[in-house]
Amino acid sequence: MRRPFVAANWKMHKTVQEAIAYAHDFTPRIEAVPNVDIVIAPPFPALPAVVEATASSRVGVAAQHVHTAPDGAFTGEVSLRMVQAAGVTLVIIGHSERRQLFGETDADVNTKTRATVDAGLTPIVCIGETLEEREANRTFDVLDRQVRDGLAGLSAGQIADLVVAYEPVWAIGTGRNATPVQADEAHRHIRQQLTSQFGDTAAACRIIYGGSVKPGNVAELSARPDVDGALVGGASLDPVSFAAIVASSRPATV
Repeated sequence: MRRPFVAANWKMHKTVQEAIAYAHDFTPRIEAVPNVDIVIAPPFPALPAVVEATASSRVGVAAQHVHTAPDGAFTGEVSLRMVQAAGVTLVIIGHSERRQLFGETDADVNTKTRATVDAGLTPIVCIGETLEEREANRTFDVLDRQVRDGLAGLSAGQIADLVVAYEPVWAIGTGRNATPVQADEAHRHIRQQLTSQFGDTAAACRIIYGGSVKPGNVAELSARPDVDGALVGGASLDPVSFAAIVASSRPATV
């Protein structure tokens, strides 16, 4: 049984005080929702405050990005050691915005994923195709490459504890989303690639969907057998909206 996993990626939104107010509003709303892992990924300045504000709840806290060096002359970067000291337990790696806007490659994703695992934190590894790649019928080739190269060198046991987020780039922040059939097809293919690469333990790896997820579409998306939850952007900025998304996520199965 794969436990559903729902994460809020706030991107570059919310001050520290706004993040605290959100956490105090949100956590009571999901207390009665069983059997779902819930994560919030605030901006770096708000990480310690959100960790503290959610400490007595079921909500985990993720960093949106990390640098793999423990310290050094890397202006503007934040290390795994720093986010871990803040109480963070998960890290988003390879989000499409990091790939497109900041030039992160599959090799970068691999380095960060392996370092995150070695640090004892859980990676949420993002993969997905652009509109151009989908229209050229290259979706599966792109996903295969990103899984193969981004997760190279990990063990089967490490893959079982990892979260993969499929986020079709053409659906992020556009109001468009993959249909449940398209999402299920991509997730099933990703699991087949994981199984080919890592064996049967890949069945335990959770694959979540990201791309204009909203309260109105999450139930139908998450009802698909290989969709194990959601990575939510804009709709997660409102605590009422994100709580509704969490409540609509169903228990997944192997």
